Amino acid sequence: MSAREAALARTSWSKVTEAAPTRDELVPLIEAAGRVADHSSLRPWRLIELRGDDRLTLGAALAEAAGDDKPSTKPLRASLLIAIVASYRKTDKVPRWEQEAVASGVAHTLSLLLDEAGWGVIWRTGGLTRAEAVARAHGLHENEELLGWLYVGGKPEGKSAGRRKPVDVDTVLTRMPDAGHDGDEQPPTSTDKKKSKKKTKHHKKKSKKD
Repeated sequence: MSAREAALARTSWSKVTEAAPTRDELVPLIEAAGRVADHSSLRPWRLIELRGDDRLTLGAALAEAAGDDKPSTKPLRASLLIAIVASYRKTDKVPRWEQEAVASGVAHTLSLLLDEAGWGVIWRTGGLTRAEAVARAHGLHENEELLGWLYVGGKPEGKSAGRRKPVDVDTVLTRMPDAGHDGDEQPPTSTDKKKSKKKTKHHKKKSKKD
């Protein structure tokens, strides 16, 4: 499977089985995910694997952050949770936002690799992701922030992940405005081109009749 095929096939699995990859199975995938573009090779990220009672600790932390009496059961939706941590480095060359982008790139690439390896994955976040109680439960340092968790498990038999709408490339891929224009002009989209062709054909037919 090519990288393009893997990317097109990837989708989020909100429900997974109790199966989960072992640490040894994770290692080569993380090594590959760590190859994302990284300005100055700072590696401003790290991962935390949550298994077994680790998930109960997270559930209690989420409840504390939300002011609830009962622990949250959300972390029990998968046997393995991988916390994505942005671990910022002190540097004048690479801004904080760029370092967070690197950590996000690692998370997405890892989810792609896990999916390709046959595992169901979904990246979950939420309003409590950066709550103090949650950060404390993960043992985060002052220079670190949590970006969410990859919930990982087996793909249920006989079920498929939800469908995603295809990307409208004409909407997301544009050009820089021409010099001297007000910035509103954009190159013609494929839809515009189709309309133009129809007008041209109609004009030719009308010319023949005339």
